[in-house]
Amino acid sequence: MRKFLVILLVLSPLFLQAHTDHYKNYSNIEMEIFKDDEKIGESIFTFKKDENKFIVKNTTNFEVKLLGVTVFSINSRGTEEYIGDQLISFNSETFQNNKRKYVNLIFDEKKEKFIIDGSSYKGEADRENIIGHWWNHRILQTETQISPLSGSVKKTKHRIFRKRKN
Repeated sequence: MRKFLVILLVLSPLFLQAHTDHYKNYSNIEMEIFKDDEKIGESIFTFKKDENKFIVKNTTNFEVKLLGVTVFSINSRGTEEYIGDQLISFNSETFQNNKRKYVNLIFDEKKEKFIIDGSSYKGEADRENIIGHWWNHRILQTETQISPLSGSVKKTKHRIFRKRKN
């Protein structure tokens, strides 16, 4: 299904910089999701600075139809919390094709690892992992990421996106 989706981003150059502090002056990032040049959904990230925490909330909704029949859908909500640049918690609930998926993650300071309770993975993960969301440019630099839908830890596939010829 990924090859059917194109996410268009129109953001300032700061989007490509490194850390949560670079987003302190942003209130949100809105992305539209397209298939065959038709908008099929959106992903919205909101940013909030709360004392020493940086909080990112996300809602993503899209639906892929073929011949008028829904073949793939996502309805997701999630919250990331950071102290400095360290992710300290992440929670999400997703309905993918009407099947519930979830992630409850905390950072254990003593172990210096993430503790994940997800619908596809329960266990630990190294602190170098990031949540696989596109607001954070580190997704382009990391070797592994944590699925925001199910909590599974995956190798990052770095792809080069090219402009389509009309």
